[in-house]
Amino acid sequence: MISTPAGAELIRKESPYPFGETVARFEAVIKDRGLNQFAKIDHAAGAKQAGQELRPTVLIIFGSAAVGTPLMQAQQTMGLSLPLKALVWQDADGKVWLGYDLPADIAKERGVAADHPVISKITAALNAMSDATTKR
Repeated sequence: MISTPAGAELIRKESPYPFGETVARFEAVIKDRGLNQFAKIDHAAGAKQAGQELRPTVLIIFGSAAVGTPLMQAQQTMGLSLPLKALVWQDADGKVWLGYDLPADIAKERGVAADHPVISKITAALNAMSDATTKR
């Protein structure tokens, strides 16, 4: 039985920018790198519709079939973890964060070798993208 990526390490980077600007910066990085942004889910808006409160929290789903397909060829259940996801949120202290699951952990839990060549490529890309978003 293959477990879900619940045990994946969360990589988080504090953003010096306000919440909305951090989201916009990450979306611009996605576009600049020629990736597809498939969805943006505003969890705070969903909470408000349900009559509840949630600090600003947005999930961005993005990726590239050219990069992700080899992982699904290695293990089709990677389709449960792809496309990639990143979360931007504001914590109780007002700090803004950008976070994503460590790709090697997700791959391992889905039965793909952590040394699969695409994993290092995705890891490097996510690190560069998150740095481009959160660095001044």
